[in-house]
Amino acid sequence: MTVGILREPAFESRVSLLPEHIIQLKKQNISVLVERECGLKSFVSDDHYQQAGAEITSREQVLESSDIVLSIHPLTDDEMKRLKQDAVLVGTFNPLAQNELVHNWAAGQCSVFSLDMLPRTTRAQSMDVLSSQANIAGYRAVLLAAASLPKYFPMFMTAAGSIAPAKVLILGAGVAGLQAIATARRLGAVVEVFDTRSSVKEEVMSLGAKFIEVEGAADASAAGGYAVEQTEEYKQKQQQRIADVAIKADVIITTAQIPGRKAPVLITESILGKMKPGALIIDLAASTGGNTARTKNNETVTFNNVSIIGDSNLAAGMPADASKLYGKNVLNFLQLMISKEGLLNLNFDDDLVKGACITHKGEIINDRVKQSVTQGN
Repeated sequence: MTVGILREPAFESRVSLLPEHIIQLKKQNISVLVERECGLKSFVSDDHYQQAGAEITSREQVLESSDIVLSIHPLTDDEMKRLKQDAVLVGTFNPLAQNELVHNWAAGQCSVFSLDMLPRTTRAQSMDVLSSQANIAGYRAVLLAAASLPKYFPMFMTAAGSIAPAKVLILGAGVAGLQAIATARRLGAVVEVFDTRSSVKEEVMSLGAKFIEVEGAADASAAGGYAVEQTEEYKQKQQQRIADVAIKADVIITTAQIPGRKAPVLITESILGKMKPGALIIDLAASTGGNTARTKNNETVTFNNVSIIGDSNLAAGMPADASKLYGKNVLNFLQLMISKEGLLNLNFDDDLVKGACITHKGEIINDRVKQSVTQGN
């Protein structure tokens, strides 16, 4: 069996597998094809891949000769047609927002697996690309804020006077939010946190932050760790409570997203208009519309002397470690579909294999994606 690794688009600095991951595949007698220069942005040369036992070749050869193809981002329609019949494509494709692509995948015969659709269970943690990359994003969001804010993060007492610590508001206490809390606290900031899930309160407080509570949130216990849609009454209470804290904040880091839906707007234009001049917002939900009324993905916008940095791909700014963690997630997932003899074995009785599968043999397999495609039509 052959596994192929593709070079990502120009905007992406990560790669699906590093040489250290390939060594494990070679132990299973699996051949590995690597597109030329695919790891350069992650500081890995073709020589490193060859030393690990991989063969360096062209993109066309990887597509046409691999039984399993690894690509973080979706392939073009022409590239999908180049894949071997019954080939397997594995990546992180955000299929709930890719109805047209899903239709095209279903029209072909290859099997597409998207790791961002894995069930959020204990068994899936070692394959959870969303968590491994969100952890990096939360860390980098705080460092970016500290470098961009026109004031100190920690408190300083000097002969010239005292400097108060920066006030940081974090919206969303998922993996990215929790890492942002820890990093901001290490830098000496005063941190307040909002999340619709009261279950995260203890964890937030254990990191040294204050938890902002709003009563009446919808129960998210059955949502597999994701946020859920809230009632209009709750949204009004939420917006007022957030506004009270936001107008006093120096930095706001927003992470709130709902799978398959537009990100909720938590920082309205009215709130932006009352914030401190020089305040800063890092919006990690920018790719799905953003948590502020003025967010633009991959852009920095200034409104009322408040800077809004929209960036949902902050993990790619640390490509060496991001690729290391992502690759380990991928390698762990591959073990579910590769037999001890190194042969492809798609076991759809495994809830993780079935949960991550989007299309197989011309059909849409994932129920959530199937519903999204149906509604999109």
